[in-house]
Amino acid sequence: MTDAPEVLCRVESGVGRITLNRPKALHALTLVMCEDMIDALSIWRFDDGVQCVLIDHSGERGFCAGGDIRMLAESGAGDAVAARAFFHAEYQLNHLLFTYPKPVVTVMDGVTMGGGVGLAMPSDVRIATERTTFAMPETGIGLFPDVGGGWFLPRLPGKSGLWLALTGARIKAADCCALGIATHFMPSEKVEAFKAALLAHPASVAAALATCVDDAGHPRIAAHREDIDRLFAGDDVEAIVAALTADPGDWAREQLTTLAAKSPQTLKVAFRQLQTGASLASFADNMAMEYRIGSRVVRLHDFLEGVRAVIIDKDNAPAWSPPTLEAVAEATLDAIFAPLPANEEWTPLT
Repeated sequence: MTDAPEVLCRVESGVGRITLNRPKALHALTLVMCEDMIDALSIWRFDDGVQCVLIDHSGERGFCAGGDIRMLAESGAGDAVAARAFFHAEYQLNHLLFTYPKPVVTVMDGVTMGGGVGLAMPSDVRIATERTTFAMPETGIGLFPDVGGGWFLPRLPGKSGLWLALTGARIKAADCCALGIATHFMPSEKVEAFKAALLAHPASVAAALATCVDDAGHPRIAAHREDIDRLFAGDDVEAIVAALTADPGDWAREQLTTLAAKSPQTLKVAFRQLQTGASLASFADNMAMEYRIGSRVVRLHDFLEGVRAVIIDKDNAPAWSPPTLEAVAEATLDAIFAPLPANEEWTPLT
């Protein structure tokens, strides 16, 4: 007797269907899942019978909570070969979706974090429901907002992407729509009807959407957009912390408390990642940058300590090293972002 596949890939009525199938793990991505999705997408790309691609999940618990963090930490504590293999395949999948020649529709019904964001954001149609919770919480475990975060986040309105990257803030459907993270809102009760409509008319995603989309309502983030753009406009993380410290408002104080719990080193990595990503000419260049970062960060103290504190021991008391922003050396950041040897660099699928 074999276990069920971690991801279900099949063609139905002209739709290439990808269904994440690890419900007990909130569909956290594994290397096998990434490779299976790459294989299916590579075949469907040249199949005239496939009109579009639909990415969803089985069960009710959420779309995708991220990647296999325990595996990354275990690998990072050793030679990091498995971690690098995962990043390499995952980033190739992200890039394949970003450049895919056929419409890709992702239903972000429920938790959409980390690796799930990497599947959703390159998609042409990104559907949020009232159950959607979107976040890039990596700085809380000493990682960084990868899977294309360096490209997508700085291109969100104002400083909202940087705010999401540094704080790991969780936002709901209306906020996702307001920021352009989601292209459409759909009540969860209409998702199955939408899928049926898409299968009936695979050549017209717009027609399938037309009868199912709705108004997401008022975004809570609207009340704080000016604060975000003003307080997260500093030239470095220290300047952002200084602006938050000087502001008398409750919201600023809440953000300051949130940032104080994050890895100082990772905050600076994320800041530079988004700053660099905003200036890059292609998504592929961004993914090459993120692969360099990921290959190194998984071996550093803060990632291993963050996983211990948040995921393994769950004491939520990581001992970051260095413990302050001021103690994070520019030379350390330079080393994290430096090019890899030519034969180790990330490359997109050919």
